[in-house]
Formats: sequence, C-alpha cells, structure tokens
Amino acid sequence: MLRQIDHFIGGTSVAAGDRSGDVFNPSAGEVQATVRLGTATDLQKAVDAANAALPGWAATNPQRRARVMFNFKALIEKNMEELAATLASEHGKVIADAKGDIQRGLEVIEFACGIPHALKGEYTQGAGPGIDVYSMRQPLGICVGITPFNFPAMIPMWMFGVAIACGNAFILKPSERDPSVPVRLAELMKEAGLPDGILNVVHGDKEMVDAILDHPDVKAVSFVGSSDIAQYIYSRGTANGKRVQAFGGAKNHGIVMPDADLDQVVNDLTGAAFGSAGERCMALPVVVPVGEKTADALREKLIPAIEALRVGVSTDPDAHYGPVVNEAHKNRVEEWIQTCADEGGELVVDGRGFSLQGSEKGYFVGPTLFDHVKPHFRSYQEEIFGPVLQIVRAADFNEAVRLPSEHQYGNGVAIFTRNGHAAREFAARVNVGMVGINVPIPVPVAYHTFGGWKRSGFGDTNQHGMEGVKFWTKVKTVTARWPDGGVGDGGNAFIIPTMG
Repeated sequence: MLRQIDHFIGGTSVAAGDRSGDVFNPSAGEVQATVRLGTATDLQKAVDAANAALPGWAATNPQRRARVMFNFKALIEKNMEELAATLASEHGKVIADAKGDIQRGLEVIEFACGIPHALKGEYTQGAGPGIDVYSMRQPLGICVGITPFNFPAMIPMWMFGVAIACGNAFILKPSERDPSVPVRLAELMKEAGLPDGILNVVHGDKEMVDAILDHPDVKAVSFVGSSDIAQYIYSRGTANGKRVQAFGGAKNHGIVMPDADLDQVVNDLTGAAFGSAGERCMALPVVVPVGEKTADALREKLIPAIEALRVGVSTDPDAHYGPVVNEAHKNRVEEWIQTCADEGGELVVDGRGFSLQGSEKGYFVGPTLFDHVKPHFRSYQEEIFGPVLQIVRAADFNEAVRLPSEHQYGNGVAIFTRNGHAAREFAARVNVGMVGINVPIPVPVAYHTFGGWKRSGFGDTNQHGMEGVKFWTKVKTVTARWPDGGVGDGGNAFIIPTMG
C-alpha cells in the first residue's frame, strides 16, 4: 500500500477528497505516495477551523506569539535530519541542499521571533491642542499561502512564519508534487504550542486554488510559481477584494566584467546554474561576459568545471545535484535544450540522455552549456528551470546592463567585477529587483525583503522582513483628544479640523 498524504486541518489529519495525485521519488523514478486533492468543501473545513481559533490567537499578546516561534525554531533544528531526508526524497535535491532549503526558511522564523518589536506602531504626542495621534498594526484575519515545489520548506516558512506571528490564521496550499514536509511543519507548529486551527494545510490543484481565490473569508493570498499563474492569481484575487502578492518566473543574468576573477566566477556559476538541478527562481541560467576575450576565457574554464560535476541520487553525499522533480519536467527541460539548438545556439555540453547506473529510471538531466545565444531566442526569453546555462555575449558594459533590464523577468541579477564604480553604476541602473555584486544568488537575508520586478512579481509588497509584516497586517491610525470640560466655540465644529 502506498503512503497516503492527507490534509492537516484543525490540528489533526483529515482524509478527504475523492481525487488524488502521485508523489514521486525522483531519484528512482517511482511513485512513493499519493496526496489527496481537495475541493471547496475541504477548504471550508479549514476556514471554519481558522475562524474558530482566530479571535483567541489575534488577542494573544505578541510576546506570547513569539514564544511559539522560538519553540518552533528549536523543533526544526531538532528534526533537521528527518525533514531534509523527506524533502530530498520527494523533490530530488541532495541532502545538503535540502538542509539549506530548511535553514533559509528558519531564518525568517528567527525574524518572526522578534515580532513584538516589528509590530510597534507610531506615536505623536501633542499633534494638536490636547490631541495625540498613534497607529497600530492589526492582523488581517485568514491568510493563505500557495507555494511551489522547488522550496517545500523555505517558502511556506517565509509566508506562515510572519503571518502567524502577526496574529493571523493561515491556510497553506503547498505543491502537490512534494507535500510531506509542509504537513510536517504544521505538525511541529502544533507541538510548539500553536493553537489548533491557526495553521492548516490543504492539498489540491487548480480547483483548490480557485476556491481559495473566491472564498470571502480569505483576506490575503501569497503565491510563488510561474508568471502566467502568478498573473492569474493576482488578477482573480484582487478582483475578489483580496490583498495579493504573486511572484513568478525568472531569467537571472550574471554579468562578467573583463576584470573579474574568472576562477571565482566559474565556481560561483556552476553552483548557481546547476545547483538543485537549476530548479530555483534565483538560479543563474544566463551568463553575460563583456567582450569576446572575456567570453572565450570564461568558456575555456567553464567546460572542464561543468564536465567535473557529479550528478547523483539525492542521498549521494558527493553529488553536486540530483534529479529534477518528475518525468514531465525532465521532458520539458530537454525540449528546451533542443529548442535552443534549433534556434542556433551552440550546444557545447549536452546533458540530455543522462543515465545513472542503478537509477536508470530517475529523472536526471546532465549539466548543459550553450554559447552564442541571442536575445531573440525563445529559449533565452523563457524560463527553462533546469540545469542549463546559456552564454549571451555582450560587446560592452551598456549592453550588459540592457540585457537583464529589457528582459520580461526581473527577479535577480549579479555582476562579477573588481571595479567598485562599475558595480555601483550597474546596481543603480539595472531594471531588476534583487542585485548581487560578486554574489551569484542574491537572496536577501530574512530581515531584509525578497521580491522581483516586471513579470517576476505582481503586487506592491515583498516577502518577509518588514515588507512581510506590512503585507500581513493593516494599519489603524487613531487621533485622540481628551476634553478638559470646556466646550469652546461651537461654530468651529462645522469647519474641517486642522492642527494649525
């Protein structure tokens, strides 16, 4: 019998839903479990549980809410090995990378431990005669996170950590491709002292997503996934009066200046382009060397580095990366490789047809390198989301700035240089939301904020940090006067009040 992954509603496992989806072991190419695909009825059960628990949690003081986050942090650290093994078995990323997935989410939980300070409002004494003005941040109510397969621990914690610490109830709809870790996170939150109903996990596909977007009790939705779906979620959610942040795809560029340390660049590029089999929205799938001399030298160093990469099962401690998530995604990546070749890209290293002895059914794609890729190629314009690196040569610095700036995606970009002026100029001019200077994957630390521009992000507020606190709360401003008994000039009551 295959393991069955159920919903987690009201603090307990709930077996509901007539439909189910397969959960694979990507290293073996086999089904290892099935996950229930819920309906609007199952969502309503989660909403009912959240509504029942919400008043008490919202009224709990921020310090006590923070203590739950402290307890949860300790439990994550205690169960790190188990969580990483489960994550790797369903996603395919190697164990060390799975631990990184968990750790980057845990850093946002650490930020949420400081929620009493982050929630403090503003106060002005004597804004007018006997008048004080102050603001407070209050929870929205029931909030929802719809998360992708590529970070099944990090992105859920990015969302629910801050939302719950702010006093909201939360419903998590994780990817049906690797749902076990999100359920386990909810179980650990309960163990940490979170009241039943404050964190619920419902599984499903588009039917569940549409039910979320249409439900009147859902006040805010955060999404990470492909850009087309992000735009759909943003449009439908906001049309229904919800607060929505929806983060989409990416095509991040790495600019290599002639003065860059190429050995360091190659080391950074191989990790950023091929780590996690390229299944990261902050991967670096495009490298832009400035000048032909730089391009030729970089290519010469890249080829042996790529050929030395070890692809293995997720439990192989010596593997640099593992399989992609499923067979359909493997086929899609290989189709993009053929597309780029057909468009005129020079296929320098071809990762198709990769087979691992003993795991021949696994969903492996070898590292792939293209040179002389042009901006009009569809394979350059779209996100491949696999272990494929494209070299797009730039004649000069201005062209290197223009390429990522004019691309439809604007998630992340990096520049490699020893020149401080060039780095400063690039950071100021490039039309991209997150910039790395000699940092290949510029994901900001938890107390800053994460978010891309253009078709990489829909909505006005970013993930985690103080931007996250703003997204998951609403501001109430109070203007207070305590009369001293004098009535004053009654005629002034008919004039718009001023503080002059």
